[in-house]
Amino acid sequence: MRNLLSSLCYFSIFFAPFLFPVIVWIAVRDSYVQSHAKRALLSHFFPVLTVIPLLYSLVSQRPGLFVTFLLLFGIVYLVVFVYNIYKGIQSLREYA
Repeated sequence: MRNLLSSLCYFSIFFAPFLFPVIVWIAVRDSYVQSHAKRALLSHFFPVLTVIPLLYSLVSQRPGLFVTFLLLFGIVYLVVFVYNIYKGIQSLREYA
């Protein structure tokens, strides 16, 4: 059960990126599951950090800077997406 909850925290990037890991982190008292919920929550938060300079470049009306930060956001989101899938599968297979 704990492996399933841990992997669902990572797989929640598909259905509830912030909500599910926070609920699991608060509701479950198992330290193993809580640590994975925290990691998943942080990995879901990283793309949000790249949106801040993207919005700044949009407000400053600099198209070159906007395209650069848009590419940066796309790369960061893709890396985080693949990371979450990898960690979700890894936590499912950990005790198999």
